[in-house]
Amino acid sequence: MAAANGVRRVWVGQNSLMSTPVVSAVIRERIGADGSKATGAFILTASHNPGGPKEDFGIKYNMGNGGPAPESVTDKIFSNTTTISEYLISEDLPDVDISVVGVTSFSEPEGPFDVDVFDSSVNYIKLMKTIFDFEAIKKLLTSPKFTFCYDVLHGVAGAYAKHIFVEELGADESSLLNCVPKEDFGGGHPDPNLTYAKELVERMGLGKSSSNVEPPEFGAAADGDADRNMILGKRFFVTPSDSVAIIAANAVQSIPYFASGLKGVARSMPTSAALDVVAKNLNLKFFEVPTGWNFFGNLMDAGMCSICGEESFGTGSDHIREKDGIWAVLAWLSIIAFKNKDNLGGDKLVTVEDIVRQHWATYGRHYYSRYDYENVDAGAAKELMANLVSMQSSLSDVNKLIKEIRSDVSEVVAAVEFEYKDHVDGSVAKNQGIRYLFGDGSRLVFRLSRTGSVGATIRVYIEQYEKDSSKTGRDSQEALAPL
Repeated sequence: MAAANGVRRVWVGQNSLMSTPVVSAVIRERIGADGSKATGAFILTASHNPGGPKEDFGIKYNMGNGGPAPESVTDKIFSNTTTISEYLISEDLPDVDISVVGVTSFSEPEGPFDVDVFDSSVNYIKLMKTIFDFEAIKKLLTSPKFTFCYDVLHGVAGAYAKHIFVEELGADESSLLNCVPKEDFGGGHPDPNLTYAKELVERMGLGKSSSNVEPPEFGAAADGDADRNMILGKRFFVTPSDSVAIIAANAVQSIPYFASGLKGVARSMPTSAALDVVAKNLNLKFFEVPTGWNFFGNLMDAGMCSICGEESFGTGSDHIREKDGIWAVLAWLSIIAFKNKDNLGGDKLVTVEDIVRQHWATYGRHYYSRYDYENVDAGAAKELMANLVSMQSSLSDVNKLIKEIRSDVSEVVAAVEFEYKDHVDGSVAKNQGIRYLFGDGSRLVFRLSRTGSVGATIRVYIEQYEKDSSKTGRDSQEALAPL
C-alpha cells in the first residue's frame, strides 16, 4: 500500500520487531544513507493486552515528532473511513525477507521504492548510552552483592534485553525471563503488574507460595510493546505513582542526561500526587494532564517537561515521545548504583525498599490503589458516570451520604469532571475523569478506559496522603480501608 501510494521508502525493524519507544527513537534519531528521516510510523500492536489471531490487535500511528497521533489526526482518519470507496495496493510487489538486514529496491509505476530492513537495537542502545552511565550500572550488575531479574512476558522487549543487560551491562543471562518475543505472548497477558507477571512476582518473593530461595535484589517487567514497566524490590512492590516521583527526586544526581536540572515534571490526572510533592519541594514546574502520552509530548516539544509518568505503569522522559519501559529500568538501576557507589564492597546494599521508605520519610506517602471493573455493559457504565457527575452539584448531600457510611473519612471539599486546556496549543480535552477531592488531600477518581476492545472498563482510583513519617509504613489496604 505504501508503494502504491507513492511513498519513497519504508524502514522495517529486523524480523518486524520494534518496541513502541524504539519506534519513537527511530523517527527522531535515525538518518538514512541519503540523509532522509522518517515522517511517521505505523505500529501494529496489542500493547498490554493479550495478542494473537483471536485477541487484541491495534494499528497505531506516530507523528514526525515520534509521539502518538493527537485526537485531531485520529478523528480525521476516522472521518475518512466513513467515506472511503477504494484503496490503492501494488499487488505484484514481491515479498521482502525482513529477517535479513539490507535495502531492497523496486521500480514502481509511482516511482522508485525501497524497503530498508535494519537492526533497531543499534539506534536505541546508542541513545541509552547518551542518557545513562553504563559503567556505573555495569559495576552494580556485576557485583556479587546485587541480583537482578527482568521479565519481558514474551513481548518485544526481548529483542533488546539481551543486547543491553547481558552484552552491554554484564548481567547473567539467567536474569532474563520469558525473553523470546512471541506473536501471542506465549498465551499470556503481557501487562506488567502483580496480577499478570506471576512468574516474576513469585521469584521476587511476593507470591502466595513461600520459597526458601532468596529473591533477587531488583526485579522488573515489561509489557507487550515494551513501553510499560513494573519495578520490584526483594519482597517489595513499587507503585508506578511512587516510581515516577522517586525517579524525578533522584534524576539530577543519578542520571547524567539530567545533570543540568529538570525542565519540569508531569503526571496523568489519575496518577497519585506523589510527584506533585516532589515538584513543590524541588521548585519544579508541574503539570497534571489527561491520560494519553500525546499530552506529555506537547509539553516536551515546548521544552517544558523532562520526566513524566502515569499510574498504569508508564514512565518516560523527553529523550523520546513515548513512555519507555527499558528506560525506566535503567533509571532505577542508575539510582541504586548511585546510592551504592561507595558501598558495593560493604556489608549491606541500599535496597529498593530502603530508597522508597527514605522517599516516604522525606516527602510523605500517598497510599494508592486502583480497581478495574472490566468488560461491563457500556451503556450502564455511561449511566454510572453521568450519575457521579450529577452528584457533584450538591456536596452537602455527598458528605451526608459519606458520613452515614464512614464517619472517619474527611469531607469532600471539591468535586469536578476533569478538563484540560493544553499549555502549548490551547486545545481543550473534556470528560477526562471524575474527581472527588477530600479536605485531607485524599482523592477518589472514576474513569472510563478505552484501551480494551470489548465492553467498557471502569477504573476507580483511591488515594490517601500521609505526612506523619511514623504512619508511612502501614499496609496500603489498611490505610485505604475508610476510603
